[in-house]
Amino acid sequence: MKYNKLISWIIPCFNEQEVLEISIRRIIDFTAYSSHYDWEFIFVDDGSKDNTRDIIKSYNLQDDRVKLVGLSRNFGHQYAVQAGLNNAYGDAAIIIDADLQDPPEIAKEMISKWEKGFDVISGRRVERVSETFFKKISASCFYRILNLLTEIHIPLDTGDFRLIDRKVIDTLKQMPEKGRFIRGLVSWTGFKQTQIKYKREPRLAGKTKYSLKKMIVFALEGLTAFSSRPLRLATIFGLVCSFFSFLAILYVLYIRLFTFAWVPGWAGLAVAILFATGVQLISIGILGEYIGRIYDESKGRPMYIIDENLGFSKDKD
Repeated sequence: MKYNKLISWIIPCFNEQEVLEISIRRIIDFTAYSSHYDWEFIFVDDGSKDNTRDIIKSYNLQDDRVKLVGLSRNFGHQYAVQAGLNNAYGDAAIIIDADLQDPPEIAKEMISKWEKGFDVISGRRVERVSETFFKKISASCFYRILNLLTEIHIPLDTGDFRLIDRKVIDTLKQMPEKGRFIRGLVSWTGFKQTQIKYKREPRLAGKTKYSLKKMIVFALEGLTAFSSRPLRLATIFGLVCSFFSFLAILYVLYIRLFTFAWVPGWAGLAVAILFATGVQLISIGILGEYIGRIYDESKGRPMYIIDENLGFSKDKD
């Protein structure tokens, strides 16, 4: 007897009550297009303070394919995604946010590519409707700088909206590091990958959970997780500054000892000291980011804590 393949939807949620019911209905309605697959819908409540969890529970009563992974507090988007993957049974998983900026209908093309042998099918944003100019420019620069500084290639203009095969899921589950940067980890695995272009829609309701502060922290996570080049660049920059400072000292000594020219004093010295101090602080900051990652890893704490599971059999973590 031939069984249908199971595809898991991983939907991280944080205070999404305004849009969640629309999201659930749209995703479930979309999956009705094919009877060749079985589906499970894993909603990960990342410590929401509104009615997000209650909405998920109400849909579980109507459809047992709707499942809940409830985290004890807000651990962050990447940890919520990992919690969903760790609880997924599927032969493949589709990661999508609850705000519907990434249209679930694109998953049909992703599944088609998966059936043709691709292990990772990422959604590539060719247009970002309603996003600010700053958000578009910063996102575009982020991916290009990341690829310049890291040893792996992360497809440009992609987020976490993607389909990944079971073997990719199992590989991610074996990676113990606490600093999760899912799109980087997926690229690092090296499995067969492709992209599907799409237009990113505006949020139907609510507001983005990614503030400027969170975006900066996320960017630093990506850089420090996959590259030691910032440390190397800081070292090189320090050596270059030291070299030119040494030349400047030789020049001043020459002027004082062998000529009668007047050597400019305090203004130039103050600028040089401020510049050198700035370089030192930047270098210490970069070093601190890496030391902070080592410290977090050394504590051995879990990535997240689940305080409620709903819809899973007891043999699943």
